Amino acid sequence: MRRLAVLALCSGILALANSGCGSNAGGSGAPGTNREPGGGGDAGQASRTDGSMGPSEGGTTAGGGIDGAGGSDSESTSDAMPAEDAPIGTAGGKCAVPVAAAAEDVSSPTTVIGDGTAASCTPDEVVAAVAGGGVVTFNCGADPLTIVVPEIEIVNDGGVTKDGSVTIDGGGKITLSGGGKNRILRQNPCDSSLHYTTTHCNNQDTPHLVLQNIAFTAGAGLADQVDSGGLLGGGALYVGGGTFKAVNITVSDSQQTNASGQLVQDLAGGALYTTNMSTPGVIYVVNSTFQGNSGINGGALGSIGTSWTILNSVFKDNSATGHGENPARTGTEGGGLGGAIYNDGNDYTLTICGAQFEDNLANELGSGSIFQVVDDLNGDLDIDQTTFSGNSDNGDVQQAANHPSIFVEARDMSNGTSGVTITSTTFN
Repeated sequence: MRRLAVLALCSGILALANSGCGSNAGGSGAPGTNREPGGGGDAGQASRTDGSMGPSEGGTTAGGGIDGAGGSDSESTSDAMPAEDAPIGTAGGKCAVPVAAAAEDVSSPTTVIGDGTAASCTPDEVVAAVAGGGVVTFNCGADPLTIVVPEIEIVNDGGVTKDGSVTIDGGGKITLSGGGKNRILRQNPCDSSLHYTTTHCNNQDTPHLVLQNIAFTAGAGLADQVDSGGLLGGGALYVGGGTFKAVNITVSDSQQTNASGQLVQDLAGGALYTTNMSTPGVIYVVNSTFQGNSGINGGALGSIGTSWTILNSVFKDNSATGHGENPARTGTEGGGLGGAIYNDGNDYTLTICGAQFEDNLANELGSGSIFQVVDDLNGDLDIDQTTFSGNSDNGDVQQAANHPSIFVEARDMSNGTSGVTITSTTFN
């Protein structure tokens, strides 16, 4: 099982990486085989002894603000655009979207599901279309339609390009549902049953998966996969390699489930879990909504070593349901970190602009909205034009009036910067 490297439980506005707190980075994970993602390295030494909070050693940096390099004002008034001016699919925020993060052209689809009627858009048609790869669109009539599907698996050497790549565009009308019984979509180059295509499945460029203008609901990542050496997360979506982009999607009411008596400290991502992504790839999530999802860690998003850029998106009513942190405290099954987002691993960055985090819940470390630990202390957290409101601040760390609900350890502050920049953002 993957184990967290460090939890530097320093007091202050945010829990930041600080050599004065005695944190040590953990080792790197080994490449995965079959259906098992790469294993974790040795855990570093956590600095907590009794949970007490001493004087702040890492709340601010030499720059005078959260950003050690420039001393940015971390409590400035939000510059986010009003909701009525926001793009469709968001409730606020209008940050610029780079070309690489824009929706793909689907004007010449490889496969069109349906003949213009709802009855023609069956689960079997969806499975076959995704297997065929290329660009998949829907023609299911004028009304919104929910299609209950089995877990759709992307074959790594399948499709028209013979590398599994697929773009799925729901036209703003289609919802794929797991029916509360199964995960909805799985991409995993390190699963031998889906065919190995390279000698480096844990860091290969394909398949390319793009999801846009589509919704996912009632996905379930089953807990019995823990004992069988299975996947580490993703209630609705699991992306275990290649590349991924989400534009104007909604993921709701999905869960990564627990099971009594199992050590579940590593499970994460009630909506979406990623690992082994192509280096130096960045996952874009744009104009998207994650609502009502739950996971052991990371109620909405969970990942190992993934760099995210999240733009103009909403995280609402997601929850991390575990207890005991990671590594799990004695007598617990672990988890409970990151009500909306849980990130672990080496060498990664989390960038958020124009987002809203509302009423997300975590049981541990004051991480109701975001938990981020970069094991090798070589990472960054950059938040701009974002609103945090009503997120929990539970646990024995933080409970800070200025910046509740975020636990982050990105860089060793002895190098002059915490790796954290928060600008034009409000916390309520």
